[in-house]
Amino acid sequence: MKRLLSILVSAIILAAIYWKIDFAGLIQVFRDCDRLWMMISLGMVVPITMITAWRLQQLMPVVGQLSFGEANRLILAASVLNMVLPSKMGDIAKAYFMRDRGHLSGSLALSLVVFEKACDMLSLLLWCAFGLLLYPRKDWLFAIMTVSVVVGLVLGIALLSVPQFARFFFDTSQKLAPKKLRAKLGKLSYSWQEMHDYFWRDKGNLGKITATSIFLWFLHLLQIWFFILALNAWTPFLTSLALSPLAILAGLLPLTFAGVGTRDAALIAFYAPYFDAATAAALGVLCTSRYLLPALGGLPFLHQYLATVQSSTTRLNNR
Repeated sequence: MKRLLSILVSAIILAAIYWKIDFAGLIQVFRDCDRLWMMISLGMVVPITMITAWRLQQLMPVVGQLSFGEANRLILAASVLNMVLPSKMGDIAKAYFMRDRGHLSGSLALSLVVFEKACDMLSLLLWCAFGLLLYPRKDWLFAIMTVSVVVGLVLGIALLSVPQFARFFFDTSQKLAPKKLRAKLGKLSYSWQEMHDYFWRDKGNLGKITATSIFLWFLHLLQIWFFILALNAWTPFLTSLALSPLAILAGLLPLTFAGVGTRDAALIAFYAPYFDAATAAALGVLCTSRYLLPALGGLPFLHQYLATVQSSTTRLNNR
């Protein structure tokens, strides 16, 4: 029911956007696009997916090493599941699959996925903070967003690097959270501690994963800038480093289906000084393709993981 509601909210927001900008104008933007840049920008899904798979290999312990092909299949199948299941269950299913295949223990598999997602979020916040600090617009709204992003980045780094702060954070969250969330926060706290103990043992590998995550999100944001070029529009690259992460963060709000709608509206609002709403709406469609294309690529492998998803979902619902 919750998933259907999020789809409905996305549909309503998109309907309002397209009604306001004139849908024919959106189609015309795509007709007038630069086809070479369009192929280049959409094609970046391939190296981004491959680098993500390589990072997953580096996260794995040596005794449970994934092959590069299997890591790619896991990433793609998780993309499918994240499109149709709530709360990023595709990533949780990825952890259960690695456990069930005998690669590593269940708690360590979950810790690995938690660390992977934490690296993604912190890398996104890092580039967003970098872009916002250089962004020429200094009104109160962007000042608030800059402070919020920097504070989020500092807190995230502290959670990853200072065990005492992490324990204090999770203990306080459990006390303040509704009763039905306390058990989940307790399990997350345990996984977080195991993750910290595991990854900080090898600082060289930790540095490699951190650098890879930062570079990976540079490619994500570069792809969005290439989308802008493909639409025959222009925004300075450093400016786009500030604005596109804000739109991605807006899409992470648990209101819509895969961020569709909220992300599109944020793109229209933030990029308004640089191009018209029809072009920004087209950019929103292309940003959605960043999630849709890997999901389509994962469909041939989905049947291998459905049993894992069903069993892991049953276990989670019974806890």
